[in-house]
Amino acid sequence: MVEFLDGLIADWHVGVQVALYVVGLALGVFCLVKFCDMFVDSSSAIAKKLKISPLIIGLTIVAMGTSLPELAVSVSDSISAIHDGANANVAIGNVVGSNICNILLVLGFSVVFTPIVVKKSLCKRELPILLGVTALTVLFVCLFGMNSATGDFAITRWEGIILVVLIIAYVVYLVIRAKRHPEELDEADEVKDMAWWKAILFVVLGAAGIILGGQFVVFGAKGLALQGASALKVDKDLAESLVGLTIVAVGTSLPELVTSTIAAKKGQNELALGNVIGSNIFNMLFVLGISATVNPLTTGSQVLVDVFFMLAVTVLLFVFCLRGKLRKAHGFVLLGLYALYLVYLVLRTLLGWSF
Repeated sequence: MVEFLDGLIADWHVGVQVALYVVGLALGVFCLVKFCDMFVDSSSAIAKKLKISPLIIGLTIVAMGTSLPELAVSVSDSISAIHDGANANVAIGNVVGSNICNILLVLGFSVVFTPIVVKKSLCKRELPILLGVTALTVLFVCLFGMNSATGDFAITRWEGIILVVLIIAYVVYLVIRAKRHPEELDEADEVKDMAWWKAILFVVLGAAGIILGGQFVVFGAKGLALQGASALKVDKDLAESLVGLTIVAVGTSLPELVTSTIAAKKGQNELALGNVIGSNIFNMLFVLGISATVNPLTTGSQVLVDVFFMLAVTVLLFVFCLRGKLRKAHGFVLLGLYALYLVYLVLRTLLGWSF
């Protein structure tokens, strides 16, 4: 699909190409957000009709739902890398950038508007799990996936399989813990009731829309990166990494941003923290795991700074949470770090830094 779209506009004027890439990227993000909601609602309705517990629905279908945009983009980029033999900079940048965006931008905005009281259970269980998964991802990228011949780094297929096994184990753990400690559960959202034909139709349409949206995002993101690299005479990998870590990452983080904003308006700002932690865990285990299993995800050496920065902001979040409350000052620190990171990414791309 991506190759077909690229070939279709290959002979068009550069200005028209850029416009089409922008439209493709915007259309892709819209499809991901819109059809993600449709898929989650209809899948939940079918599960309800099959007498599946609302608990299971919430911890599986709904929990994974906010990671579907990242999954669609990363798998699409992983598949396109098979055909053109290029690095999957958008795939890795999308996940790493989304996790950084979730902590610094999404959570930062939430805390600036309303302080968050941190539950002790988060510091004892969820945050250590997030730290462990983040450290494991950094370990996989840095130690076991380096290609000494090309200097590239990668998440290999066997590492992807390990991540997939871990996400299955994590979901099983969530279900067991929720059944043993029902008092810890937040009130579940009501599952919408749909007719069988409508639910099945929306599942198919939702899945198709998510796949199509992922293809459009990869087409637009890579196209803009290539045009920018050509015009500014910068490294193609760095340009793709910049687009993946910023535009695509923020676009695919829209479900988390919407969820956190709604939670803040309802006075349930603690949900924003749980949403960010859960989303980041699913992004690394679920999205990277499946994408790397489809095809090993390779990228340039610049990924080292990105994954270590992701680990650093995760540690910082843990330190802030140990104080028992995320205050407005913490929010400004998170937003300030995100601004500095964006400046670094732009300078890295323009100056050709490999670190």
